[in-house]
Amino acid sequence: MTGADIYHVFSKSIAGYTIFRYDSEFLRMMESIQYYRAKNPPIKYSLFKEYERKHWKHSGYLSNLNHCSHEPMLVRIIAYCLMPTHLHFVLEPLVENGISRFMGRLLNSYTRYFNIRHERKGPLWEGKYKKVLVETEEQLLHLTRYVHLNPVTAYLVNKPEEWSYSSYNEYTTENAVKICDFGEWMDMGIRSYVDFVNDRINGQREFALIKDLTLEG
Repeated sequence: MTGADIYHVFSKSIAGYTIFRYDSEFLRMMESIQYYRAKNPPIKYSLFKEYERKHWKHSGYLSNLNHCSHEPMLVRIIAYCLMPTHLHFVLEPLVENGISRFMGRLLNSYTRYFNIRHERKGPLWEGKYKKVLVETEEQLLHLTRYVHLNPVTAYLVNKPEEWSYSSYNEYTTENAVKICDFGEWMDMGIRSYVDFVNDRINGQREFALIKDLTLEG
């Protein structure tokens, strides 16, 4: 696939524990995704949050993160979806051990945040994250659809655009806040991608082309 290594990366909570309970927790993770993909964040995350609280409090979580999006990045984020008990990424590592460094920072940071907020101790995630190599561009396309349809498959929403915590709206809305960089791999127009995803809503839950990539078994 043009020489790039792309992986489906998946991590779930211990024993199906609900780790995203409120909008603020989903948003915290989305913000952290952008922050920790940087190879060398300019300041500690706690200081970043304090600066945001003082200076950006009227402009929302995600719109200001370009202030700390410094190159180089650990990973390219091609797609993602946050679910109440787990999360999915489609990632391309940009440096050596980029995925492990990104996921380690991200999951450890959220564990600290969640445990403090809920007065809890101990691990939050079920062991190490899983990853599997995506071998073809066709497989990648079907994988993004699988990731974006997770909330529909779980009956959390009826349509993927109704779920705010995935990259689906980045793929289908020109003015959406961008976390992902998928232009190199996506030569399908917006309308065609919407039809491609919607075509599977009432179909099988397991996609034959990516059955070995779902990682949820």
